Amino acid sequence: MEVSRIAEALATVTDPQTGQDLITANMVLHLKVEPPNVSFTLQLPKLEADYKQQLNFACQEAILNVYPEAQVHVHMQNPGMTPQAGRGGGGPQQSNPLPHVKNIIAVASGKGGVGKSTVAVNLALGLQQLGGAVGLLDADVYGPSAPTMLGLQGQKPTVETVYGKPKIKPLYAYGLPVMSTGFVVEPEQAVVLRGPRLAGIIKQFIEETVWPPLDYLIVDLPPGTGDVQLTLVQVVSVTGAVLVTTPQKVALADAVKAMNMFFLENVNVPVLGVVENMSYFTPAELPNNKYYIFGQGGGKSLAKKSNSMLLGQIPLVQSIREGGDAGAPAVLDKENEVVREAWLKVARNVARQTALRNEMMAPTARVEMKN
Repeated sequence: MEVSRIAEALATVTDPQTGQDLITANMVLHLKVEPPNVSFTLQLPKLEADYKQQLNFACQEAILNVYPEAQVHVHMQNPGMTPQAGRGGGGPQQSNPLPHVKNIIAVASGKGGVGKSTVAVNLALGLQQLGGAVGLLDADVYGPSAPTMLGLQGQKPTVETVYGKPKIKPLYAYGLPVMSTGFVVEPEQAVVLRGPRLAGIIKQFIEETVWPPLDYLIVDLPPGTGDVQLTLVQVVSVTGAVLVTTPQKVALADAVKAMNMFFLENVNVPVLGVVENMSYFTPAELPNNKYYIFGQGGGKSLAKKSNSMLLGQIPLVQSIREGGDAGAPAVLDKENEVVREAWLKVARNVARQTALRNEMMAPTARVEMKN
């Protein structure tokens, strides 16, 4: 019996929860072969009886098709019990519906019009440019912008059946898996939903979408503090939040409310930092000139209040391209180096802050793994 052939057999088994095969999703641990015995542990996002039974039978069948004489012993565990509110917070325990996603980063603002969706899209692509595997969840159900910014208008996601359960396949733009309410409603349709329905949509986008293994899932939240934000932290463990503001005092005042939401005891999500959008205007022909047409200091003030850092300041630069409105995000515009470098700086700082956050939590995780 060869371990490699058994691993190949297990790679044909699809997890009905995530839609990924067991090997790709890193769900198979401690694979041991002592003929005729084959034993391994499945790391599961939940331990419901039907779910365990489905996977047990599927694993048995896959291995017995290769080695009919094998005695297969499947152990199942759920070490992914995570705090309800962030990675360090209190609150009831829950299972992790996305065990193959390493970091979930929420992009939030206190008010609309500050460029939150622009930050989410360019941050996702910036992290991808740095070598990360990244996905984008457009959770701004009232005003989804991702389809327009990524050139996906009018496209619809497909549905595949995994063990009798329908799963949504995200659309792709620039190699980025994307899910948005903009894919399932008409562009001019008004979205009028109450809290329970909003919560159902967010849960569906998380639990019933076939997300690939990711280093980062960027979540573009609606403006303000409401049902979508609370549902997100109740369903998944959020690594941290990125706050978006502009330099004006009115934008800062609303951004502080978003900051305080993440600090609530039943939310308790760390703030990774602040992005100040539209910080200043720079003429394309005079890249060293900066005109602070909206004032100064909003981003730095919010970073200080949140005990985080200013991740970057994004300038306004006139471009011959249509940019995000035409599905061409600025971080990919090599002809506009000033803005592109500003976005890459934000991505580098978010990656660093995320790594620091994970390092803070690492000792506990390592002890649990040894046990």
